Amino acid sequence: MDLMQLEMFVATVEEGSVHKAARRVYRTQPAVSIALRKLEQQIGTPLFDRSNRNGYLLTDTGQTLFGYARRLLNLRDESLAAIQDLHNIQTGRLRIGANQSASIHVLPRLVKDFRDRYPKIKIEITRQVSSKLLRQLRDRTLDFAVLSFLPDGDDIEGTAVARDELVLVVSPRHRLAGASMVHVRDLAEERFIAHNVRSSSREKVFDAFRRHETPLNITIEIATIEAIKKFVARDLGASFVPLMCVKEELDSGELIRVPVEEIRYERTLWLVRRATETHHHAAGAFLALVRGTVPVVVAEANQAAITSSRDEARL
Repeated sequence: MDLMQLEMFVATVEEGSVHKAARRVYRTQPAVSIALRKLEQQIGTPLFDRSNRNGYLLTDTGQTLFGYARRLLNLRDESLAAIQDLHNIQTGRLRIGANQSASIHVLPRLVKDFRDRYPKIKIEITRQVSSKLLRQLRDRTLDFAVLSFLPDGDDIEGTAVARDELVLVVSPRHRLAGASMVHVRDLAEERFIAHNVRSSSREKVFDAFRRHETPLNITIEIATIEAIKKFVARDLGASFVPLMCVKEELDSGELIRVPVEEIRYERTLWLVRRATETHHHAAGAFLALVRGTVPVVVAEANQAAITSSRDEARL
């Protein structure tokens, strides 16, 4: 049996005649009669009690089939509606991964316009370190990840979504709070608070101190940038942090930026995904919206940043 046979059968029962059923399913009356006979032949028993000439009364078998047939047709209609909703981006989910800093300071901007335009799409944000995010992306448990490097390999493609730089911050009470510029050697006696996650920016700081033969006195290591900011604000040490993470504190005066002549590290943040044509419609819409809203300067930085970004990924 097929769904068209079942649709004719259900229409005949609900309309009470083959003639009305034929009009409902846009078939001729003989076509419906033939379909019902074939259905009975396939099942091996009558579906209608033909002793009653005034209506299409169902046999026990017909009654059982009628219940299942309606459920099957309803499932067909629901599945078609669900697919149509997906194509129209009315349902579905979007899975995005980022580290703590990106999830706080990058994703809200990227997600806002998409959420306003497609409010029925469920958005799941996963917070994880970059190496695990890349693994989840390749395992297809994420649609996108925000990374500070563009991974090697042709299986991943990326779109630049932000530029950032590394800055030295201190509390307003720190001795360097009013300095217009300092040198790495001026920091030999400073106490530093460091992010304990290995990253390219952490290596850049270490390299700068090694080049100038200056000790880097790390007295506190913390797992999150948010905690580092609180420790620095209480004057427990200085720290090198991404500028995007401290803009609010710099604007409010809670933290002070101190320029360091020998340390200038800028990075590109990438929205990456698998390089494939099988992305669902919600993912495609999100990427199109992001590409249309990222600053022009970032979009122009894509090609120039690819080489350096791949180098950073090897650190």
